[in-house]
Amino acid sequence: MAKLYFYYASMNAGKSTMLLQADFNYRERGMNTMLFTAAIDDRFAYGTIASRIGLSQPATPFQATTDLEACALDQHGRTPLACILVDEAQFLTPEQVDQLARLADRHRIPVLCYGLRTDFKGQLFPGSARLLALADALSEIKSVCVCGAKATMNLRVDGQGKAIAEGAQTEIGGNDRYVALCRRHFGEALAGEPVLEAEAKPD
Repeated sequence: MAKLYFYYASMNAGKSTMLLQADFNYRERGMNTMLFTAAIDDRFAYGTIASRIGLSQPATPFQATTDLEACALDQHGRTPLACILVDEAQFLTPEQVDQLARLADRHRIPVLCYGLRTDFKGQLFPGSARLLALADALSEIKSVCVCGAKATMNLRVDGQGKAIAEGAQTEIGGNDRYVALCRRHFGEALAGEPVLEAEAKPD
């Protein structure tokens, strides 16, 4: 049976790199894939999944109104798909996650989703919440906080590196706007404490 997978992590954990590696593995074996990425992410060329280490691959951009099931089935009818891969999956709507689940359940196409679990306030994205509810397999991709502990939170910062606690849930940015932190340092940063410099580790 095909499955719906959700690989989640904080910012800069290598999610896109892992997606592109998985895509390469399928294509290397002569299997067809279909890639989706959020149209709202304008950090790279439109319709491109790009990683921080220089890998990239064309993808179909999706918006909140995009019917992913219809797009995938149209492609599947022309060139049978062995896998569907979704980058920036936190930007999916709950309805789109349902569509992806149907592609796995009814059409037996594995779907691999990669994205953030929570926003800069520590709240679940709607798409991520639905994936956590429906996915057959959940896998956390590890990232590291400035203290060396596991980073699980995404702190939004201003131009001076100070924490931002209010604003729209979606604001596109990279290292200039977000810092991956452990829960402790995330809370301290929101409280106004200077935690963005590496701490000395105890002996």
